[in-house]
Amino acid sequence: MKFVAFERTKQGTGASRRLRITGRTPGIVYGGAAKPQMIELDHNALFHAIKKEAFHATILEMELDGKVSKVLLRDLNMHPYKQLVQHIDFQRVEANTRLTMKVPVHYTGEENSHAVKFENCLVNHIVTELQISCLPADLPEFIAVDLTDIKKGVSIHLNDITLPKGVVAVTRGKENPVLVSVTTTIEEAPDPAVVAAAAAAVPAAGAKPAAGGKAAAAAPAAAKAPAAKAPAKK
Repeated sequence: MKFVAFERTKQGTGASRRLRITGRTPGIVYGGAAKPQMIELDHNALFHAIKKEAFHATILEMELDGKVSKVLLRDLNMHPYKQLVQHIDFQRVEANTRLTMKVPVHYTGEENSHAVKFENCLVNHIVTELQISCLPADLPEFIAVDLTDIKKGVSIHLNDITLPKGVVAVTRGKENPVLVSVTTTIEEAPDPAVVAAAAAAVPAAGAKPAAGGKAAAAAPAAAKAPAAKAPAKK
């Protein structure tokens, strides 16, 4: 991926503020045998570039004063609430110097796995980027992990995947971290007390009403019957 940078002559907080007003982003390039160099970039072009994954995880070609050099993005300072890149840092890349940086992990195939299709499981991506060490020529854009064969109760660790040639994982104390875990989705069972109460409220088919029920039913009928007339006097 290639971008264009321009030499920056003025430094300081005030100069950087005025530079941003004109639509430019201040930055710096350091590393290697050369001295650190102040640069500036077109903000609109930079803002579109930082949305691409490759800009963060691959070796970039920086054109400066007609010369192209290889660099890596090392730091990006964003405004707290505006869509504004306030400052950017790049590191020069030397062919024989190993790099240590984070690259994204891309998972594929889980929707076709046995765990998801037949065992009602959820696949959790524990690690979404991996820190690696390699020479610039061996730097991958991402680490690909195929989850097609994943099954219920199985977790994928770092040692279970094959890294690209020349790439070594930097785990920082964790020898074999978990990358992916599989969990079973459990359907909530109904409350037994609620089920028993509902069953008791519905009478069984063909059951006869209790005697008390008959008397209770007859009582209202008797109350509605007209009273007998007294015999007439002679």
